[in-house]
Amino acid sequence: MVGGGTYPQPGEISLSHNGVLFLDELPEFKRTVLEVMRQPLEDREVTISRAKFTVTYPSSFMLVASMNPSPSGYFNNTEGHVTSSPAEMQRYLSKVSGPLLDRIDIHIEVQPVPFEKLSEERKGEESKIIRERVTKAREHQTKRFEDKTNIHYNAQMGVKQIRKFCKLDESSKQLLKTAMERLNLSARAYDRILKVSRTIADLDNAQNIKPDHISEAIQYRSLDREGWLG
Repeated sequence: MVGGGTYPQPGEISLSHNGVLFLDELPEFKRTVLEVMRQPLEDREVTISRAKFTVTYPSSFMLVASMNPSPSGYFNNTEGHVTSSPAEMQRYLSKVSGPLLDRIDIHIEVQPVPFEKLSEERKGEESKIIRERVTKAREHQTKRFEDKTNIHYNAQMGVKQIRKFCKLDESSKQLLKTAMERLNLSARAYDRILKVSRTIADLDNAQNIKPDHISEAIQYRSLDREGWLG
């Protein structure tokens, strides 16, 4: 369990008590196993069908996954440590299907941290301040969906709620349109960008979604970028 003193091995599943499913080294899982998650990620329920009956169970969880960009663990490294060819990288990354990635709200590419950053004494933002900002954002969402039975936060919004609570001004629309065309994003990615931008606006204590909120949400779709393999 994450945070419990032990950590999952590559290709191992860890499910915390608060409904967070952590998958370490995502491409190490069998593709058939990963594809099973597409329905619960989309519908927050899982359906089991047998010859004489079909049963549907609630399955709402937060998926967190990590992966290396290549078998060697290096990708476009400026220090010359890349030992995998572009073909090997593409083959490794293709173990995770596009439809599954499409259902993951946020993709973040993490670069190696240089020694200068690790050793600097400048302090970052305190956890207490971050917690207060997150708590306030959740309070906004609780109030927003107080009349809804099965919706409690932005990630649970359906199309109807997205159209109501994620309205954009002309600048934001144009920015998102450009990103959709250049990155060849799907309709599902479009909705997820809107939901993430709504959350970013809540964290910013902003009533309306602004262009910078849209821009930040687009940046969190790094695996949708054309030419990600260089």
